[in-house]
Amino acid sequence: MTDSSAVPNNSLQGKVAIITGGASGIGEATARLFAQHGTRMVVIADIQDQLGHQVATSIGIDKCNYVHCDVADEDQVKTMVESTVQKHGQLDIMFSNAGILSASDQTVLELDFLQFDRLFAVNARGMALCVKHAARVMVEGRVRGNIVCTGSVAASHGGKRRTDYCMSKHAVLGLVRSASVQLGVHGIRVNCVSPNALATPLTIQALGKSAGEIEKAYETYARLKGAVLNVKDIADAVLFLARNEFVTGHDLLVDGSFVSQ
Repeated sequence: MTDSSAVPNNSLQGKVAIITGGASGIGEATARLFAQHGTRMVVIADIQDQLGHQVATSIGIDKCNYVHCDVADEDQVKTMVESTVQKHGQLDIMFSNAGILSASDQTVLELDFLQFDRLFAVNARGMALCVKHAARVMVEGRVRGNIVCTGSVAASHGGKRRTDYCMSKHAVLGLVRSASVQLGVHGIRVNCVSPNALATPLTIQALGKSAGEIEKAYETYARLKGAVLNVKDIADAVLFLARNEFVTGHDLLVDGSFVSQ
């Protein structure tokens, strides 16, 4: 086990991190950034096996490895977390990032509850499972750990569509607020990063448009002009939350001053 007492809390040097949904998009960008900032090991957890292995290899197998994990399955989450601790000595950072979108607009009058239940299994249940099992090993190992969840501006607003997604992100924010209260006594910080709409592999696939088309369409969602939100911006925000020693229970909006549609 690494002697983390020799490393300042606001440094990632020598720390072990798990990133769910780390094979692409925000998760991939964060995995690369963490590795650049000195993490001893970044464990990418995803269900996109080929992409996950490619990302881990490109970062370097001495700094990153890939594990298959469906976050909606508690046994898989528990195994992922416990195997990380067994292999690498401890868990310092959990970035619970995995999430999905439904295939339809999911307006209230047309809610498809098969899609609804699957989305909640990943976006809400999966988040709670990752927080639960990460926190357990941190408490057991007496690690002053850091948990970050991916939320959304949808957690603070209603919308004309994607009701199930909006509801799930409200649930994530409630989870973060409760977990930060309960885990503070153990020195564990729990925060949320909430992006505005941006082009990721998830949204590109869901909308069936190119990254450029999506970025142009999403320009109207922010009052801040002259900049395009991308995954690196979100990764920078996650890095800040992972390094800060005294921010907890916070929802960090990365939204360019969101404009409700």
